[in-house]
Amino acid sequence: MEPEPVAPSLPVPGAAPGTAPGAGPGAAPGADSRFSSRQVPSLVTLAWVFMLIGMQSFGGGLSAWMRLAVVQRHGWMSERQFASGMALCQISPGPNAVNLSVFVGTTLRGRSGALAALVGMLLVPVLVVLTLGGVFARMRGLPWVDPAMAGLGAGAIGMNLAMGVRMTRANIRGAIAAGIAAATAIGIGVFGLPLLPVLAVMLPLSLWLAGPGQ
Repeated sequence: MEPEPVAPSLPVPGAAPGTAPGAGPGAAPGADSRFSSRQVPSLVTLAWVFMLIGMQSFGGGLSAWMRLAVVQRHGWMSERQFASGMALCQISPGPNAVNLSVFVGTTLRGRSGALAALVGMLLVPVLVVLTLGGVFARMRGLPWVDPAMAGLGAGAIGMNLAMGVRMTRANIRGAIAAGIAAATAIGIGVFGLPLLPVLAVMLPLSLWLAGPGQ
């Protein structure tokens, strides 16, 4: 198995000398006050880190790259906070990676942070796709293209599985939470049940089983 990718380690613009990577000015208006105890990146830093994430994600796996950068390397969010954001993005319309970048940017720097993270993440991939789209269409018939894309997709699936294992270890506490997570995964992944009806049942059930104050 290939080693787990390391989050971007290039110099990050906007960080003051002597501070940890990603450190920047205080939280922007509109940012979540629960994150005030953590280092808040500048808009330039946020856009730069998300641009690196977008440049390094081939074949998918953007959520895994975001977690590596936002949680593990820079410590801008905790595992539980990132997991809550992922859950919210999963049940929201639109691509998960786009929703998650907006969630992280909004949480850290308000609406301007959402725009910085989104533009940073999409800028390079959009330019590359526009540039190479015609070339890829011509190469589509070559025998090695499909196996190569399948290999990239398998790597992305592996990254997401690894992220799921790590997030499970950090966030699942007790038999009730494990049962809810397992039932949801089996219902959607094994039996192919629609996402929204499953969540409509499991979310209130999990809140009821957790009891008041949990």
